[in-house]
Amino acid sequence: MAGQSAIPDDPGMDPWPFRHLVLRTPRLELRPDDDAGMLELLEVARRGVHRPEEMPFSMPWTDLPHAEMSLGALQQRWRLRAGHTAASWDLGFLVRHRGRVIGTQSLMAQDFAELREVSCGCWYGLEHQGQGFGTEAWAAVLAFAFDHLGATHAHAAAFVNNAGSRAVSRKLGYRDNGTRRVLQRDKIALQVDQRLTPAEFRRPDWILQVEGLEACRELLGA
Repeated sequence: MAGQSAIPDDPGMDPWPFRHLVLRTPRLELRPDDDAGMLELLEVARRGVHRPEEMPFSMPWTDLPHAEMSLGALQQRWRLRAGHTAASWDLGFLVRHRGRVIGTQSLMAQDFAELREVSCGCWYGLEHQGQGFGTEAWAAVLAFAFDHLGATHAHAAAFVNNAGSRAVSRKLGYRDNGTRRVLQRDKIALQVDQRLTPAEFRRPDWILQVEGLEACRELLGA
């Protein structure tokens, strides 16, 4: 019908094939972010991501008023989508449990075709923490990177006092790879760099299900 637009059903014909990419675990579904899902994620953030006296992020975005934080988060994801190239990408997977967004798990790379290295980051709403969702989603993107994209190394970072994040990374097999000083809330804080190879990865007892990857490979340098 004239005046109507349609998203191609064939991922190979879609200019943004990431809308068809999905990772599935026993409890979770991970899809690259879209605007509707981001609005759900921002509502999760409004209800709280961490205790006020803590700050797990290098950039303290959760200190901002909700309206400012929400606009900034949307603009950041729009910039990352718009700037996506095979040489520089950041997939911000929205993590869903029973159809509801509960957090986000990022998978990032620079010059992946040559270096075969990825980095990971994540956060979840307070009400969804402590249930193993973070470990499950993190394991999902690692399995995706190692087994489906051909990554040879994965990196992560956490502040020394972020016991929860460091416990999850150790559970997955990461090893500490030095420290660095960074500013956090205008104070110097110590951050631990972590590194993981496919051989060190402590795999879950389930097999990751992946759909829609083939049309995305060229845009990931894979």
